[in-house]
This record gives sequence, C-alpha cells and structure tokens, in this order.
Amino acid sequence: MTAASELYLGLISGTSADGIDAALVRFSGTGPHAGCQFVHALTRRWDDDLRAQLVHLGQGGDATSLDELGSLDVQIGHAFADAAQALLAAAAVAPDAVRAIGSHGQTVRHRPQARWPFTWQMGDGNVIAERTGITTVADFRRRDVAAGGHGAPLLPALHAALLHSPTETRAVLNLGGIANLTLLPPDGPVRGFDTGPANALLDAWCERHTGATYDDSGAFAAGGQVDARLLAILLDESWFALPPPKSSGREQFHLDWLQARLGALDRDARDVQATLVELTATSVASALLSNQPGTARVLVCGGGVHNPVLLARLRARLPGVVVESTAAHGVDPDFVEAMGFAWLARETLAGRPGNLPVVTGARGGRVLGAIHQA
Repeated sequence: MTAASELYLGLISGTSADGIDAALVRFSGTGPHAGCQFVHALTRRWDDDLRAQLVHLGQGGDATSLDELGSLDVQIGHAFADAAQALLAAAAVAPDAVRAIGSHGQTVRHRPQARWPFTWQMGDGNVIAERTGITTVADFRRRDVAAGGHGAPLLPALHAALLHSPTETRAVLNLGGIANLTLLPPDGPVRGFDTGPANALLDAWCERHTGATYDDSGAFAAGGQVDARLLAILLDESWFALPPPKSSGREQFHLDWLQARLGALDRDARDVQATLVELTATSVASALLSNQPGTARVLVCGGGVHNPVLLARLRARLPGVVVESTAAHGVDPDFVEAMGFAWLARETLAGRPGNLPVVTGARGGRVLGAIHQA
C-alpha cells in the first residue's frame, strides 16, 4: 500500500453517548483535500452501566474519586478498541492494512470559556494502540483550546472537502447531541459553530418518560403540541445570543437546565418533547438565517437525520431552503463524524493543521492530537 492510497479508521462517541461509531475510510492523494472513499462502518453500543456514568459526567455530574476517573479512562479506551476490532473483522481488513486510527474519545466536560479553559475527551489512546496494534491519534481538541479556541467544531474542513458546491450556497447541519452548522458559500471562508441542543435533550427527556433511549421516528414528539410559552422561556437562554465562535455540550443543555425552566408547572411530557423539537429547529434556523442568509441547501447528518418530525420542523422554519440528508450527495449521514476523525488522524501524521481558526477562534492553525505509536 502506498502513501497515495491508505486506509484510516475513525472512532467517535458523540454528546448523546448512544454508541461508538467506527468508520474505515480510504484516502487517495497526498494533500488535505485528497479523495475520501467510505469503505465500511458500524456502531457499537455502550455497556449500559458505563453509558450511565458517561451521561452523568457529561451533564455536569462529578466523579467520586481520581481512581474512578482513571479507571473510566481505561474502560473507555477498551470500549473504543473493541469497536475498532469489530469493524476490522466485519470489513475483513487486517490491522496492518490500516495506517492509523483517529479516536475522538468521549467528551465528559467542555468548558472553553472557563477561567482556565479546558475540554476533556476520555478514552486512553495508549490502550487503543496496544489493543489494536495500530498507531492511534487521540485527544484532538485540547491543542485548539490551548491556542485560545473552543476545540469545536473540528469537522467543517471535511464538510467543505466533501460537500462544497462552487455554484450553490450550502450549509451542513450535524444533528448530534448538540447541533452544529458548517457554512459553505460558493466563494469565501468556511465557517462553523454550535447552534444549541439537539438529540441530547430529546433523548434524555424521552428516556425519562418512556424508558426508550431515543424518540424513534419522532413518534413521542408527534403525539404532543408545542408549548409556545415554554419555547419562549427556553429560547431566552443567554447562550443563544452569543456570537460565533461558540460551542456547547451536555453540561450546558441537560435535564436539570430544562427542569429549572419548567418550574413546578405540570406539563404533558409529549408537549415538552414537541417543544424541545421546536427548540432545536428554531435555534438552528435562527443561527443559519443570521449568519448565512440566502442558503439554498442544508445537508443534514447525525442521528437527528432519522427524526422526520424534527426535519419537518426545520423545513417549516426554513421556507425555500432544501433540507435533505447528506446521503443524497453520497455521504453516509450516520458516519460523517467518524470519517472526520479518520481524516484528522491523517492530517496529524502529515504534520498539517487540523483546525480552522475562523471556526474555533484559535490563534492559528495547529497540528492536533497526541500520537500513540503501534
């Protein structure tokens, strides 16, 4: 295998912590905009007890000890290694055929605007490299934060490489636990930022009231009505008024945040779910119309692409704009982020910056991640 055509493996568990996405990608060429061919992918579910710990930490909970955190970091590393090995087996690819793994890890806290800014993605890259025998690049976000950035979003450069049009103003919308936009004008700089909550709140409220870990096809929300008063209260959150660059996470938008705004009023759980859908649609549409009026097409990826109720509300909030899955353009919407961290690993090994300072707010381009040699 030559450097001009190499396999990379990307791993990520997003804000919703609903599973580890693993994707094999073949890159052709040597530059940052080389051809990117999707090879194979899968999602591996978390162990229920481990996921409960991740969700607890992600929405602002505390660990009981340093021992717990150290153990959790290693457990997550093993879970990511399991996902990588399962993908290799499913694709019938030998470990020595893969140039490197890019592992995002699991975000447990994101505080880029704290007095001492930090972001923390757990999942020990040493464990992944040792278990798989493949060089592993991990911990991508902290160098950008050290350079004054938010460490997020990191994938607008890949979105531009895969989905930019020279004749149409586009946006890529990732509906993960948190929603984020990449703005792709035909000419001019690529921009990107988080817009607010998406699946993290929807899933958490659904699980609390139905026991299901997500709202399958938006059926729970479809049974309710939007509460205009509650929507106004939720939209009054000061974070929405912040200008880009901006990022967020489950520690900002979680059930306690929601409960504080619900107060003691007794609202139907389905109405709250419908209102949370409207919150996502409204905050996305407002951010898009404010920052890139004239957008012709929004290409959607992430778990929210499977929620027809949410997509319908987005279309209603964006009249005249085509809202469609990235699948319509040959990019699997469920594995864009995993593909992105395969791409970022490639950029790191090539010694090229992986961030876009105009997106993250960093002082400049930086080579991201720590390299754990096989």
